[in-house]
Amino acid sequence: MPSMSGKQALAQMLVAEGVEYIFGNPGTSETPFLDVLQDYPQLRYIQALQEGTAVGMADGYARATGRPSFANIHIAGGLANGLSALYNAHRGGTPMILTAGNSDTRMHLADPVLSGDLVQMTAQYTKWSTEILHASDVPIAVRRAFKEAKTPPTGPVFLSFPWDTMDDVSDVEIAPSSTGFYRIRPDTDAIASASKLLSQADNPVIVVGDRVAQSDAVSRVVSLAERLGAKVYASAYTEVNFPTSHPLYAGILNLNNPTTAGQLAVADVVLAIGANVFNSFLYVDTPFLAPATKLIHLDSSYQEVEKIYATEVGILADPGEGAAELTDALGQDMSASAKEAAATRAAKYADERRQSDERYQERLKGLMGRRPMAVEEMMKELAQASPPDVIIADEAITSRPALNRAFSFDEPGSFYGIQGGSLGWAMPGALGVKLANPDKPVLAVVGDGASLYTIQALWTAARYNIPVVYAICNNQAYRILKVNMDIYLQRMLEDKERSSDYVGMNFENPLNISAIAQGMGVSGEKIEDPKELGPAVRQAFESGKPALIDVSIDGSL
Repeated sequence: MPSMSGKQALAQMLVAEGVEYIFGNPGTSETPFLDVLQDYPQLRYIQALQEGTAVGMADGYARATGRPSFANIHIAGGLANGLSALYNAHRGGTPMILTAGNSDTRMHLADPVLSGDLVQMTAQYTKWSTEILHASDVPIAVRRAFKEAKTPPTGPVFLSFPWDTMDDVSDVEIAPSSTGFYRIRPDTDAIASASKLLSQADNPVIVVGDRVAQSDAVSRVVSLAERLGAKVYASAYTEVNFPTSHPLYAGILNLNNPTTAGQLAVADVVLAIGANVFNSFLYVDTPFLAPATKLIHLDSSYQEVEKIYATEVGILADPGEGAAELTDALGQDMSASAKEAAATRAAKYADERRQSDERYQERLKGLMGRRPMAVEEMMKELAQASPPDVIIADEAITSRPALNRAFSFDEPGSFYGIQGGSLGWAMPGALGVKLANPDKPVLAVVGDGASLYTIQALWTAARYNIPVVYAICNNQAYRILKVNMDIYLQRMLEDKERSSDYVGMNFENPLNISAIAQGMGVSGEKIEDPKELGPAVRQAFESGKPALIDVSIDGSL
């Protein structure tokens, strides 16, 4: 076995794992690692100006490639800055290796400046978190980290590298993690039980989550839904889990509203695939599933199956493999009358979807030409002006319903949204998505408030000429807080008389985000006239450079 330093072993392991980009915000504790990188030009360092930006880029890149990404940030103080982005990766199941340098272990008893228990800081938001104390352990730890990150249910891991570990020398073996074969097939008895229930159901409903997209199972879930004639809801839609223009797609469940229970109450059987059942942010005192509704849960995450709701059949398997086998079983179990009923349901849902789309288009006519422009017009202009193969990175928050109406997301990999809810994902996340898709246009649609959490991403976009087009939904407020304040007063407290002053929710000093973009080296343009938006979007894409369009929209409730 060759003898080398810990920093050399780390670099060689990254090369062996096929890492192309290191997303980082450098610090002094990373000096040994930064030193060795100049000897490995195949490892391209993408510099961020703040730790959350580095982790956000790594998140977007991993989600768009489906492979573990690698990020390196700075000791305890810097790691704390990156925790919000790590939280999103944890909630979304992003395969990521997050690393940080730490103080020399010979100093730990002296409680050195900026040092801390980095493992404890990250443990609750990772699949595995550890500190490496010997150079001889570097290849073992890195190999295990990549294996942990990409094994379903996927997720982030954390490695801490003390200074002396990087300079320590040892005999090591450089060998990457194995390819991995993760398409675990379901238990045959579980498939038989689920098929029996579904084949006899009068009104089955399917609920999909992001582990459908992560397992590349969209087409198989579509075949399953069509066989059942089942309406399909998304528990969250931060990746393409079902084609949004498909007549069976019924939209995203609002898990902060008790009316969702009524949407699901009509189902005698609910089949959840790759979805959390159910995670709310606001307290809802009404169970989303009625006692008479039978739940079947197919998932690669054993922790989510029967986590909250009683489950008739739990199927632990790759969502794609499970959906395929369940579709085949239904082909045998469904009677002729059941197949006819499925076709009738599908035709009914298609008609409902058509009528809903027609009502929206009619409503849209009355919103055109306003100043400030309606968000619906903004999204219509974006959709018409964007290239047909555009990839959307979304952190539009309250503008998201209009975004989802204007665009169709039918192809896997055409849409990525914030997971976890910790604001600041899309500004850097879009850069990671673009690096993963250099030949496709990327449009980031971001709320004004959300953009400012990681606005430094614009500097990175300019520094490396990463041609993402940013469209900022500028309503001069944290509008989501105003929406939730109204929910709190009117629904939760049932106080119809009290009105809110929305303390801390309005931006009293106007935000000129286009000027901020210019200050960081990115073309920035302020748009108030709806007629100017389309041409500005087309020009931004044609430039081949990063650009930001700051769009003034109506933020009234």
